[in-house]
Amino acid sequence: MEPYINDWRLPVVELKTMDARKLTDQRLKEVVEISQSMFAGNYDDLRNDRKIETENFMMAATFTRTKIKREDLPEGDEINMCEAMDRLFQRLGNEEEVLGLEKGELIGIEKGKSDTLKEQLKVKLGTLSSPLEKQLTNTSLEKLNELTLNIFNVTSEEDVLRIIN
Repeated sequence: MEPYINDWRLPVVELKTMDARKLTDQRLKEVVEISQSMFAGNYDDLRNDRKIETENFMMAATFTRTKIKREDLPEGDEINMCEAMDRLFQRLGNEEEVLGLEKGELIGIEKGKSDTLKEQLKVKLGTLSSPLEKQLTNTSLEKLNELTLNIFNVTSEEDVLRIIN
């Protein structure tokens, strides 16, 4: 059976950590550099004034599971990275959507954090008033994170209000 079994030796590389400078193929080098910036969430690095093939950009977006569609990019086979990123952020409104965080996901995260904090505060304080529960529901994720960090310092509803206001 041995002659019928494929025993290929293939190098395995990790896209996130490979050294793109060692690549000789320009197209592959661009895809790796763009992918690494996307993986790192460093979209400012992509705003450099160079032209790349649209296909290379779309390939990097596919590798990184970044939610970018062809219609989000300028027309043509070649795009200016600075123009493409500016246009993309303008169209989508904010960077979170580019990174794959849909508004519904963000709302879900806020709701989950809010619900968890309410339960923790009920255990710590005994009960929560209706107005405080409602206010916690409408509090921003930033303030909920701040409350999470200070949960051990909370001894009353007034402490909670001081932190989230």
